Amino acid sequence: MKVGLISFHTFSQPGGVKRHVLGLHQEFKKRGIESKIIVPRRLRTENYGKDVILLGTSLPLKVAGTQADLDVNFNPLAIDRVLKKEKFDVLHFHNFGFPSGLQILERSETLNVMTFHASLDGVKFFKTFAFILYIFRKIVQWKMDGLIGVAPFNLEIFKNYKRPTAVIPNGIDLKEFNTKVPPIKKYLDGKINILFLGRIEERKGLIYLLKAYKILNKKLSNTRLIIVGEGPLKAMCKTWAGRNKLKDVVFVGGTKQKDAPAFYASCDIYCSPAIYGESFGIVLIEAMATGKPVVAFANKGYKGVLEKGRGGRFLVKPKDFKTLAEKLEILIESKKLRKEMGQWGIVEAKKYSWPKIVDQVLNFYELCRKNKLKQKEISH
Repeated sequence: MKVGLISFHTFSQPGGVKRHVLGLHQEFKKRGIESKIIVPRRLRTENYGKDVILLGTSLPLKVAGTQADLDVNFNPLAIDRVLKKEKFDVLHFHNFGFPSGLQILERSETLNVMTFHASLDGVKFFKTFAFILYIFRKIVQWKMDGLIGVAPFNLEIFKNYKRPTAVIPNGIDLKEFNTKVPPIKKYLDGKINILFLGRIEERKGLIYLLKAYKILNKKLSNTRLIIVGEGPLKAMCKTWAGRNKLKDVVFVGGTKQKDAPAFYASCDIYCSPAIYGESFGIVLIEAMATGKPVVAFANKGYKGVLEKGRGGRFLVKPKDFKTLAEKLEILIESKKLRKEMGQWGIVEAKKYSWPKIVDQVLNFYELCRKNKLKQKEISH
């Protein structure tokens, strides 16, 4: 079997879909399953090796306070050449870019499956332009042979879809994220480290963590807030922290994905104050796998990860920075509780190991294949 993993998000920047696609690809390779990754080009200098095919162009687009991609193949004949050369048995779309996704789908003569990672919760754009979702659903119903959601609510907009569906979450590499990862020595000075790791944009909610930390700053002297990431609101957040004289706030800047485990290992508490737009919450699982307790805002995606277990105790209503401060303080004051929550997270994270996730993906491919054959027999 040969699989084409299609991402409509640029690989020139970090992102959850990028990590998911790379994780699938690596696990396929371990099993002897041939796969190629197809991504649009954003920069002229991009080159990711022989397993990544650069097809089409990605243009930056801002939607609902977050960076998105507008994808187009200016030379549709290039799609024909790639599909003819590679002869994929499965094209596995990850989200769906316009118009590039339609250009590829209409030329595909193989099994087409899509994983929908997007959370449209709180995105006013799609409420204003509802016809876009209507067209999208029609396209999916026309030629997509199966749909995967990384959480149940990802499939809610496809209620009338007639072919196989499944909920298969994001995966994690437990060899990369685990309790044996060495921490960064300069942060091991006795302070309680709170970590934020993510893009500094509106929906990630860093300003609310800073407001919560301001409350903690007035009461406690043994804490540090480590902020790892870049984004359009970084300057504003740095200015706010300075104006409010927050102590021990460290803006690290952007970091490579390979360095992320060390930052998790260096913290005592991981906090993600994302207010909306999260479909799953891979950062939560990464922190849990390294044995760290997690405090987060209760957006839809994060609730799916934490609500059913002990982690639900540390979910907070989005934007409620005062309660966020209270939850953080509980963990800051109790080393025993931090350890207990960390142990719970380690066990929970094992459910998301790549071997378990890929087993589910391969079973779904087979289900879709059988269903497609059955439908062909019926139609004949």
